[in-house]
Amino acid sequence: FYKSFSKDQEAPLARTHFVAEGEVTFKSVLFLPSKSPHDMFHNYGKKVDNIKLYVRRVFITDNFEDMMPKYLSFIAGMVDSDDLPLNVSRETLQQHKLLKVIKKKLVRKTLDMIKKIEKEDYEKFWKEYSTNIKLGIMEDHSNRTRLAKLLRFYSSNHPTEQTSLEDYIERMREKQTHLYFMAGSSREEVERSPFVERLLKKGYEVLFLIEPVDEYCIQSLPEFDGHKFQNVAKEGLKVDDSEKAKERMEELEKDYEPVLEFLKDEALKDKIEKAKLSERLTTSPCALVASSYGWSGNMERIMSSQTYQKQKDTSTDYYSTQKKTLEINPRHPLIKELKERIENDKEGQATSDLAILLYETAT
Repeated sequence: FYKSFSKDQEAPLARTHFVAEGEVTFKSVLFLPSKSPHDMFHNYGKKVDNIKLYVRRVFITDNFEDMMPKYLSFIAGMVDSDDLPLNVSRETLQQHKLLKVIKKKLVRKTLDMIKKIEKEDYEKFWKEYSTNIKLGIMEDHSNRTRLAKLLRFYSSNHPTEQTSLEDYIERMREKQTHLYFMAGSSREEVERSPFVERLLKKGYEVLFLIEPVDEYCIQSLPEFDGHKFQNVAKEGLKVDDSEKAKERMEELEKDYEPVLEFLKDEALKDKIEKAKLSERLTTSPCALVASSYGWSGNMERIMSSQTYQKQKDTSTDYYSTQKKTLEINPRHPLIKELKERIENDKEGQATSDLAILLYETAT
């Protein structure tokens, strides 16, 4: 039956058949194709005729724009309702308030159907439709929580398997309040990033966002299950909140005050917003950290490679030229060497050269 009306050669991944009652009564059968349409994103947002509408078993139209939201345009199926008027034009029917109710129920049933897919089949589904679910989080605010439960990301917990956010929260350490994530272009890149060094060493799990749409998606999702997200490449990361750690940090800050002042006010005054001691580094000497509302390095990379980028776009220029914070690692020999040089020969060329070299090699 599915193959006959959808013109698909393969069996569907999942299906749901239901009767909805209440404000409007209708019967519906929905199918999830096992392969995504090859031109899905070329025609994203255009009319698709995958859902066929019947009124009292009379075929009305499959040319509906609002039967399914854009991100679920791949769902195929049919709806048959006795409550919609038969004797009006299709244009009038499209404005009918009952259609909004039908749409809402179809979306809910579709998301329930996806949620019930078995693990093996879910991997196939995620391979085909992961971008749609992430776009849904950005576009469909009313179903954001349901969609968030469908998300899967790679993480430091397993080298090849992806994890859901619910599983991540189950594995969270005591006193961990945030979901940590790091965005980049490949798993290898994010694993080797200085930003995740200390977190991984202390046994925290970090989500690896390696698809271009991932960082946008997480920015649209303020929290999950009461836990906020923390981009480890931005300000605000707290790894150790204990009193002992705070005291140790205060002592180090006093000790390194001349270094921080030299970097901010002299050597790198036009290049950085401020300099501070880092809580996130263990083996790297320093790192450039974006402000909480600025662009991370990964976002800058994505924005600068946009096809439709305007030259001299003010908002892009504003974000891309924002100064970052230079975080230094007081335990690193290079930083100790810089401190010694500032104490002994602050005005020397070699001292400012070392500061500029550190800045230029920071990620």
